Amino acid sequence: MAEQVIKLKGLAKEDVPADLRAETYFDFTAHPFEHQALFDQTTSVYGAIMGIGEYSVKWLEKTIAQKRSGARSLKNTAPGSAHVVGQFEVLLEEGAVFEPSLVIGSQKKDVCYAICVAKGARVIGAVFDVEKGGVFIGEGTVVEAGAGIKGPTIIGKNTEVRQGAYLRGDVIIGNNATIRGEIKNCVLLDKANFPHPSYLGDSACGYMTHFGNQATTANLGIFAGLVDTDKRKPLRARCGGKTYDLGKPKMGVCMGDFSQVGCNSVTDPATFLKPYTIAYTLCRISKGFYGPHEILKNKPIEHGVIERARYSVPE
Repeated sequence: MAEQVIKLKGLAKEDVPADLRAETYFDFTAHPFEHQALFDQTTSVYGAIMGIGEYSVKWLEKTIAQKRSGARSLKNTAPGSAHVVGQFEVLLEEGAVFEPSLVIGSQKKDVCYAICVAKGARVIGAVFDVEKGGVFIGEGTVVEAGAGIKGPTIIGKNTEVRQGAYLRGDVIIGNNATIRGEIKNCVLLDKANFPHPSYLGDSACGYMTHFGNQATTANLGIFAGLVDTDKRKPLRARCGGKTYDLGKPKMGVCMGDFSQVGCNSVTDPATFLKPYTIAYTLCRISKGFYGPHEILKNKPIEHGVIERARYSVPE
């Protein structure tokens, strides 16, 4: 008899296992987060990840409307010698510096998204693409030359976005964070530290989480990449003796507060690290649930590094 697979979407919160609830991973009492509502509006942490885009759009619309009355507005232009294309608006609060190298706006005459740069923020030499959504840069945040940011994206206060960062949209970053690498459809809580080249997709990362140099997430199974997008099967997660259908084929990692992933390590799709879970360098972390308060180590001498098996091409 086939095992019953429970669809996560639509479950009442009391029926969602603890391993898939946000409160298992993030302590919002100890570490308040401005965007906690993203997690409160759904019953599971996976639902929050899938809701980043919709939440970001609504938050940007509300916040930028509030900021507009007290900021200097520029339409389809930017200070300095930036190359500009399409329809967009720039809102500059007192003390903000905004001199990008390129701004790409909407190609539609009736669509115009805004870039809002808060007090004391500094942006010089970065590239912005607001064709599909706005961008908010928080107070005191620095975006270095060579960074690329697509909307919708929200960046908190006193955060450092380093040269080479590529924020691909549907991104929420908290306060006092450090960012480089490529980030897509992710929420990173305050003091998240992802300062090196890496990839982070379809993920949620808690307070003071960290990726070492070249650590990365896989957010799509290696064999799923051989299947047409509309034929990919949703990810499944097994916990509490039951199997749950997450609803979508993509997910990176959920990192609880203070979790760390060492240099050159990789997480499989649908990896869940509870608070204070530490992965050493060169770990391949298989999908599943780890922690809390656990250390993961690679043991190549004892167990070997490569297992070889035949692959049959599907007909």
